[in-house]
Amino acid sequence: MVSRKRIEKLREERALERRLRVPLAEQSLIDALERLTEFQGGRVLTTSLGRGQFAIAAERTLQAAHTTCHFLELYKSKEALRHIADEASEVNVVCTADLPEDEVDLAAIPVDTRGEAELTREWLQQMHGRLRIGGKLIATSGNPDDQWLHEEFRRLFTKVTRTPGRKSVLYSATKTEPLEKPKSFECEFAFRDEGRLIKAFSRPGVFSHRSLDTGARALMNLLELGPDCRFVDFGCGSGAVGLAAALRAPAGAVLSLDSNPRAVECTLKGAESNGITTLTAVLDDEGQGGDKGTYDVVGGNPPYYSDYRIAELFLRAARRLLKPEGRVLMVTKTPAWFDEQMPKMFDDVTIREERSYYIASGRKRV
Repeated sequence: MVSRKRIEKLREERALERRLRVPLAEQSLIDALERLTEFQGGRVLTTSLGRGQFAIAAERTLQAAHTTCHFLELYKSKEALRHIADEASEVNVVCTADLPEDEVDLAAIPVDTRGEAELTREWLQQMHGRLRIGGKLIATSGNPDDQWLHEEFRRLFTKVTRTPGRKSVLYSATKTEPLEKPKSFECEFAFRDEGRLIKAFSRPGVFSHRSLDTGARALMNLLELGPDCRFVDFGCGSGAVGLAAALRAPAGAVLSLDSNPRAVECTLKGAESNGITTLTAVLDDEGQGGDKGTYDVVGGNPPYYSDYRIAELFLRAARRLLKPEGRVLMVTKTPAWFDEQMPKMFDDVTIREERSYYIASGRKRV
């Protein structure tokens, strides 16, 4: 029989192997570098589906004067920073709501065929805006039969070169003039909570862009807050749950945490628009924000990837932040893991179905 310790070690090894593997679209960009010798010594801007592998290769192959790799997720940016340090590279890693404003000679984006179309459109438009006149944008798709990305390039450039490969396709185009009317991808929407009309904002890349997530509504339906309650919203997204909590508890305080800088930006904008002054939003991927043992209620909707790693992180952070007998509520569509794991950390664990979701709740042990 294989020991539990051995099983965990094998899982960690497989996870590390997956993280280090260069995604197909990013490898295709790396393969294209040999055709970009005219950008020797130039400034490079890129995103990454992995750990900044193209940025490292561009810095070395093109002897770039400055290379920036942008991420929209704090955890991934930290992974990239560690990998880049291990490679003794000087690539600059940033995790911001928008691409850096600096003018560049070459911009590159590997496109995930399973990614969010509207976010890709915005990155392409922003990269076009960062290019100098005569600068080049390159992008790859892991779908060799792609037509969608080709059409998006045509919206931005008068001439586009398509280079098909066996497993991917590369597009390249040179900037000849600025865009006349850049498109705004931000969305303002409203929802009701306890009779109040609340205004919220979202952008591509923020969870449940353009609408109130059903899971968030399910959480709000079961959220019991006193007027001076202190509440934490893990994975706040557009900030809807935190905004509702702040208006329900006007004498309390709300801490909204998310690993996406756009989520933090949208949450703060929503607070300002609704006249809320008791909400704080922080960029955080480890649940380290907030003072230990000072909150009454913690809520969250952990994502369904990462083999419950993020769900466990949320629960451990909730235990740290809650006052004795404080309450945690987690939204899920797969309650079995919570039913098994939450009693190890909390008392009075219950799971209730609400609006096609489940809300797992528990109280902090005294």
